[in-house]
Amino acid sequence: MSTRILALESSCDETACAVVIDGRRLLASSVASQMEIHARYGGVFPEVASRQHVLSLVPVVRQTLQKARLSLDEMDAIAVTRGPGLAGSLVVGLNAAKGLALASSKPLLGINHLEGHLYSAWIAAFPADPPPYFPLIALLVSGGHTELILMTDHLTYCRLGGTRDDAAGEAFDKVARLLGLPYPGGPAIEQAAAGGDPQAFALPRAWLKGSWDFSFSGLKTAVLRLVRQLEKEGKPLPVADLAASFQAAVVEVLVGKTLQAARQFQVRQILVAGGVSANQALRAAIRAQDDFPVRIPPLGLCTDNAAMIAAAAHFRYLSGQRDPLDIEIRPSWPLT
Repeated sequence: MSTRILALESSCDETACAVVIDGRRLLASSVASQMEIHARYGGVFPEVASRQHVLSLVPVVRQTLQKARLSLDEMDAIAVTRGPGLAGSLVVGLNAAKGLALASSKPLLGINHLEGHLYSAWIAAFPADPPPYFPLIALLVSGGHTELILMTDHLTYCRLGGTRDDAAGEAFDKVARLLGLPYPGGPAIEQAAAGGDPQAFALPRAWLKGSWDFSFSGLKTAVLRLVRQLEKEGKPLPVADLAASFQAAVVEVLVGKTLQAARQFQVRQILVAGGVSANQALRAAIRAQDDFPVRIPPLGLCTDNAAMIAAAAHFRYLSGQRDPLDIEIRPSWPLT
């Protein structure tokens, strides 16, 4: 029998709701973006984000149910992002989900945001698409996280390594500011890099041999020094070349370490997920190799969305998870 999950996502600055059937079929999805609001601050302003979630959640839920042509009573469970994320934003979403669960007498499931990103790859772009298969190496790259994870089965994770300082997405945002590019930095740098030479500047790669960890702070500092030196010399900033060289350095390390891990652990597939997985240079580089099949969610499922939370919730629901109405947020909730 099919399971219908309605999910809410409000971990940062996107207010999202979705209905997913059996963890794979996306029936309806709505996202209220706050990007234009936060762009004026050069980053997410937590208090503003929380208030916007309060304003957006009810309309987004109504819109999603209308798209799905279903009622709340026809859901099997209500899922919501419990963490990690901004505390104020998480509280709004969790309280809304509790209200929906109480009003409909449906089970409540608190879902890890990182797990949701991984399960975005299970949502089928086409009905005949097969699901990912195990064992697999997952590269999770977003604004706050850069992690290598070994998945041997559903809901079974081994964290091999993560960032020691800046996550990849965070580094993109910081370097974008150095280059005078707008927020969010990822798309801005990708667009600028399209017209640049990725070999124009010999920027460092932190391989951290002997571990599966990542570090991008040294790369960010190298760009800062270049910018200051060029400004000191009175030269115009070659923004396109700097963006392309920076992007190439990040992509080379992400792809290189992922392939090393895939070979060592003899996996059958590579999965790339999270906001940075929308980067076309990263997608092209990881797909350029022939050793491992690669799964990357569609662009619309790379950034924060509720469909991924519903997909993960399906497997949690099947595993027997049911959460009480007094659960609390977990702003620093690790995946493992």
